[in-house]
Amino acid sequence: MNLKIDPGIIQSLSKTNQQLPNPEKAKNHHELRESARELEAMYIHEAYKAMRKTIPENGLIANSSSTKMFQEMLDQEMARKAAAGDGLGLGKAIFEQLKSHQTK
Repeated sequence: MNLKIDPGIIQSLSKTNQQLPNPEKAKNHHELRESARELEAMYIHEAYKAMRKTIPENGLIANSSSTKMFQEMLDQEMARKAAAGDGLGLGKAIFEQLKSHQTK
């Protein structure tokens, strides 16, 4: 029995093994992406707060402290949903810029 191994296959396998991401680095990238997404959500939330201030209070519904708290929580959750996925693109831009500066 005469077996011959093609060197091209061995080289392609060794290149594939080198391209596998480090699990620790992948975890750090995931955490960085989540942090960038949260920063984008905070930015959107501040924009919602600024927009809400432009709405005049007309007196039809009294603005109690519980109503203000509910609106604040609603704005915060809407900002998180708006930043989910690709969002506005701000979180993705922050992630792309910062991922090259990670040490691990």
